[in-house]
Order: sequence, then C-alpha cells, then structure tokens
Amino acid sequence: MNQENLQKIKEITDEFFERTSFDVEAEVLSFQEKTIPIKIKTNEPKVLIGQNGQTLVEIQRLLKAILKKQIPEEFYIDLDINDYKKKKLAYLKETARELADEVALTKKENILAPMPAYERRIIHLELAGREDITTESIGQEPDRRVVIRPCS
Repeated sequence: MNQENLQKIKEITDEFFERTSFDVEAEVLSFQEKTIPIKIKTNEPKVLIGQNGQTLVEIQRLLKAILKKQIPEEFYIDLDINDYKKKKLAYLKETARELADEVALTKKENILAPMPAYERRIIHLELAGREDITTESIGQEPDRRVVIRPCS
C-alpha cells in the first residue's frame, strides 16, 4: 500500500464520518501486512460502538465497502473507536485466564456467553498453550459459545 492510497483512505474516512455528523478525529496508521488500522477518537463512542461492538462492526463493514470502490489494491481495515477493541482484547484474555484457572481448580466445565467468532478465537488462542484445560466452540450462530473443560 503506497502513501498516496493511505492518504486517500484517510480522506474517505474523514468524509464518511463527516457525513454521519459525528465529530471524530481519524488516524490511519501504517500498513501492517494486509491490514490498515484506523483509529477513531470521539466524544460519542457509545453510539458508534453499539451494544457489544455490533455497530462498530457494521461501520467497519460499510467503510470497507466504500474504500474498496476507490482503491483497487487488496487490503483489510481494522477500525477501532476510542481503543474499544484494544480494551476488549485485554478483557477477553484476562477473563479467559481467570475462567481457565477456575476450571482447572474445580474440575468443572465453564460455558461462556455467546460471542462473535473473532472473540471466540481470542479465547481459544489465549488458552491454547495450557495443558490442564481444553476449549471448544459449541452451538450455532448467533448463539455459538466457548466451553472450557478440564483435561482428564
């Protein structure tokens, strides 16, 4: 991704949020593999993030579709609003470790609440190196969830 296209992404992103009438400050970070991080700062994060980040996911999808029409190169975007995803990642990892410790201690499985695929993946990856527990995704979307089980 060249500098000209990164600048174009910044301009399109600014225009996108300007048209939504939300007051945001957008920063397009340097290209990492095929992903372009876009950091948004705003005084109204709850509206843009939505319940469980659902609005954020949809905004990212919509912005990506708009950008795809303007930039022919293959790329992904990672839109984050007020570091929501960064904080959510830290929270999920910490929760996964705490629940895994509880399962290892009590020898009773723990079934987590339904969550999107990318959140389940974070849980699985965080606990993959542990030998005292195992993880598995069960159920059908949108009720798919992670189960943490003790190893026999």
